[in-house]
Amino acid sequence: MAVTLRRLAALPRLAALCSALALTAACVPNNAQVTMLSTHPDLIEPGLNPNFVATAIGNAKAKRAKGQKVWCVPFARDASGVEIKGNAGTWWKQAKGKFERGHDPVVGAVMAFSSTRKLPKGHVAVVSKVVSDREILIDHANWKPSQISLGMTVVDVSAQNDWSVVKVASAGDTLGRPYQIDGFIWKAPAKK
Repeated sequence: MAVTLRRLAALPRLAALCSALALTAACVPNNAQVTMLSTHPDLIEPGLNPNFVATAIGNAKAKRAKGQKVWCVPFARDASGVEIKGNAGTWWKQAKGKFERGHDPVVGAVMAFSSTRKLPKGHVAVVSKVVSDREILIDHANWKPSQISLGMTVVDVSAQNDWSVVKVASAGDTLGRPYQIDGFIWKAPAKK
């Protein structure tokens, strides 16, 4: 069992998910690496479904226990309830007319990273907290191979403040390279 805790304060977020759902066994990583990165682990945010997140973590754990890779698409689908299949880079187009889409982050929404040379298949993550108009926290899988990252900081670095370009925090709170974003996808009308 490998659990990486960058900040000990982040542990209550996973514990809250598990105890709130009485799914402690499903939430304890077994042969899966879970990195808790949140600096804001206080409560489950309104709009974030703890059942979905616990299911996503449990399913990822089960895959790793079987020696399977944990991918961003099934994790985001499980954690958000947005039922889209296929490469992450296709989600934005597939969501048109089926799900709500927008360019402002919404808790519980899927953030769709664009397909680029660096991310040829795109990437998807779930917004777990809106910290400010230029910073959010996300939960996602496979940013680091077969790893689940909860509460990872993302900063809007677009010139127009429109969430079209972001940087994702990496080890040591440093922001990585810029990534293009298609937008945010969610199941029901957003409540801000």
